[in-house]
Amino acid sequence: MEFRHTSVLLNETVGSLNIKPDGIYVDGTLGGGGHSYEIARQLSPQGRLIGIDRDAEAIEAASKRLLEFKDRVTIVRNNYSEIDNVLDSLGIDFVDGIILDLGVSSRQLDTVERGFSYKYDAPLDMRMDNRQETTAKDIVNSYSEMELFRIIRDYGEDKFAKNIAKHIVQARQLKEIETTNELTEIIKAAIPAKIRMKGGHPSKRTFQAIRIELNKELDEVNNSIDNMINRLNDKGRLSIITFHSLEDRIVKTRFRKNENPCTCPSDFPVCVCGNVSKGIVVTRKPILPSERELEENSRSKSAKLRVFERKKDK
Repeated sequence: MEFRHTSVLLNETVGSLNIKPDGIYVDGTLGGGGHSYEIARQLSPQGRLIGIDRDAEAIEAASKRLLEFKDRVTIVRNNYSEIDNVLDSLGIDFVDGIILDLGVSSRQLDTVERGFSYKYDAPLDMRMDNRQETTAKDIVNSYSEMELFRIIRDYGEDKFAKNIAKHIVQARQLKEIETTNELTEIIKAAIPAKIRMKGGHPSKRTFQAIRIELNKELDEVNNSIDNMINRLNDKGRLSIITFHSLEDRIVKTRFRKNENPCTCPSDFPVCVCGNVSKGIVVTRKPILPSERELEENSRSKSAKLRVFERKKDK
């Protein structure tokens, strides 16, 4: 299967970087290379793009797609959370722009053996990096009922989290849960029939929760934003696309704290904490997909783009 992922908010995201032809840019979630292709196309041979992804299939697909720009593109198999190490290894101190697209690619969802989707029967995997030893199967079969409840409640935002966790623990006492279909049937049994009939797929939220926990998705974005802002040149921009409220809340909060890091009480006449602003939040409200994009790509419906611009003291 071709590595397929329609780049969401493509023009808006690339446009938000204010690309300089000789600048240095990072695509921290390379995927199929859609955003990277548009960035590389706007660079001169003096410019540079660093593409990062932990998924081997993404690396292979993007390498082919970006071949015509090989004079200005460097592709690294790693996690964007390791951006400091990646840039240091390339001898780069600062860059002019960074993008993150935190969505799961269509390829990852639709490749049956990857085990990301509740639509197909497959081994419970869900690893974004197949070098990782732990899989979704390990979480489902080894986490305590309380731990399962916590991640399904917090990461899946499912109001039936407690009952789903209970049913998973009961089922695995009889037999190890090994496949997506087995887990889906357990989830269905934990949700009242009238709710299943009205809502979306009953497994959607639980599968999302397990995937987020397995791949440490929220921890990584929360722990990476400050480092990324620190690596930006003056007027460099960090543009992040999120796909659910938990990610968006983290991005919004971290951007605000970098804009206004002061911890002094509000009644202090002057700041004495010494924390200095690193820049400004460009997007007071997130940029959303257009009506046309929503019609052409249903997976864009929850996408939000937020942008931060670095400001350095002269």
